[in-house]
Amino acid sequence: MDRIEKLGHSTIHHGKDNNRIYLMKLDKNDRAHIFQQLDELAITNGYSKIIAKVPASVQPLLLMNNYSQEAYIPNFYKGTEGAFFMAKYFNSERSLLAIDSLLNLADAISLQNNNHKEPLPEKFSIEIMKIQHVEEMGKIYRQVFETYPFPITESAYLEKTMRDGCVIYFGIWDNGKLIGLSSAELDESNLNAEMTDFAVLPEYRGQKLASFLLREMENKMKAENYKTLYTISRLFSPGISKTFINNDYHFSGLLVNNTDISGKIESMNVFYKSI
Repeated sequence: MDRIEKLGHSTIHHGKDNNRIYLMKLDKNDRAHIFQQLDELAITNGYSKIIAKVPASVQPLLLMNNYSQEAYIPNFYKGTEGAFFMAKYFNSERSLLAIDSLLNLADAISLQNNNHKEPLPEKFSIEIMKIQHVEEMGKIYRQVFETYPFPITESAYLEKTMRDGCVIYFGIWDNGKLIGLSSAELDESNLNAEMTDFAVLPEYRGQKLASFLLREMENKMKAENYKTLYTISRLFSPGISKTFINNDYHFSGLLVNNTDISGKIESMNVFYKSI
């Protein structure tokens, strides 16, 4: 399993599963040296990609280090400065993308919003998950995902993130049976949250349950005065893209061959919404 750790004062996620480094949170004190350190780490481990999420003011430093832009989210940091997702490839094959997948994405983005915001059917309920639920949660994630970039299938990881207060998990229930999950990964200091970890049991799909979860998450983030919400979703999962498009999220870029999910490296869409 890839690991999350500190490089200097910054937070990175890296390992052989995703075969890349993800600079998740750059500390301003590391700007002078971190990009050389990332290169060295990638070369030492044979990684084929670095993806870096950085403030707009830092983008020139990455351009100087042969990174290219893959996505941009405005007003990401405290509702003011934007964030760039910048990529550097160490293997040219990893940067290649099938044209037909881009055509499908263009078709999805062009579709008219058709979310009429129906009420949640009475038999379902949504609630914030608690530590006593982590075993059930892990089972749901194991059923839905063959592999995943973060260890959400492990109850110890779910419990740790809950106790740390960095992730809020939401569950949808059918008469007492847990049937779906999602989470809001919080960057409290910068007032943004990643809307992620959506999983609905196969027999319950097609009922817009992910959309109901998303709306509940948004209400919670609005109540906490967050400014920007975003997601990094699978290019080859049109249903989840449609969920975000129908809830007024804006497409802002594509992270090419970026993430190990359900058994293979996939490209990921970036969507955002200002609230």
